Amino acid sequence: MATPLLELDNVEARYGPVKALHGITLEVSEGEIVALLGANGAGKTTTLRSISNTVRKSGDVVFAGRRITRRAPETIARLGIAHVPEGRGVFGELTVRENLKIGAYTRRGRAGVKRDVEGMLDRFVRLREREQQLAGTLSGGEQQMLVLGRALMARPRLLMLDEPSLGLAPLIVRDIFDILATLNREQGVTVLVVEQNASLALRTSDRAAVLEVGRVVLAGESKALQEHESVRKSYLGY
Repeated sequence: MATPLLELDNVEARYGPVKALHGITLEVSEGEIVALLGANGAGKTTTLRSISNTVRKSGDVVFAGRRITRRAPETIARLGIAHVPEGRGVFGELTVRENLKIGAYTRRGRAGVKRDVEGMLDRFVRLREREQQLAGTLSGGEQQMLVLGRALMARPRLLMLDEPSLGLAPLIVRDIFDILATLNREQGVTVLVVEQNASLALRTSDRAAVLEVGRVVLAGESKALQEHESVRKSYLGY
């Protein structure tokens, strides 16, 4: 395996008196797609929040060789981590094009930003058709595409997605995961994704980790996990 882009070492996190993570250790190599699987309350979302430092935690988080455990969330974003939380989160009173521009707030150089806006609109064809439409009037699937495109406008080295398929029609979900796979293959974007659709997540990802009650209980190559008996019974339904 290549040198990890992201390393979590014995990360614990809590909400008030309730401990949500119990010593998570995880690695993500540059250029990989890694999926986090598990039931509701397993700690998947909290793992992403620990990386972004938006939850109280202990342990070490290292990104691109830098210890970011205590860095401010904005600093972490500027270092190249884009976190797309669960829920759409669009700026509803701004247009599609304006939302994309906001995603490049950490960047300099108008020409490069303009090129990337056009590139996102070309990649997300549905958004091109609605580029002057207010984001709040888009469908759920279109809003999910918009928040993904907006995150990519920052040119992140690591893209973290929390339940991108939640509440979306299967066809839209396939479109989104096809785009993720293409971005990973063509641009080398590293992806860490929390996904309820375990079958789709395992087909798309290189490796996966299964969380239960705040602990990693199983990890490995996605193809191998597809054949693992407990994964098949608990998450794949056969």
